Amino acid sequence: MARMSAQSQRKPTNMSIDSNLIAEAKELEVNISRAAEAGIAKAVADEKARRWLEENKEAIESSNRYVEENGLPLAKYRPF
Repeated sequence: MARMSAQSQRKPTNMSIDSNLIAEAKELEVNISRAAEAGIAKAVADEKARRWLEENKEAIESSNRYVEENGLPLAKYRPF
């Protein structure tokens, strides 16, 4: 997961979160803001990865087809 820069500015934000979950987090002394930030950062990273795969789907499939049909280009140099 990408880390936020120490220089990053924080913005106060209102969110609606399950009240039982908030109560449990407080009881366990979970930093709710940091936990929410980590969850959002993961969701952003996951979506970026999903989009990258979608945008590069044809190239990946083409490369995989090439390997299936021709083998790895430098396979003869692999010592294992």
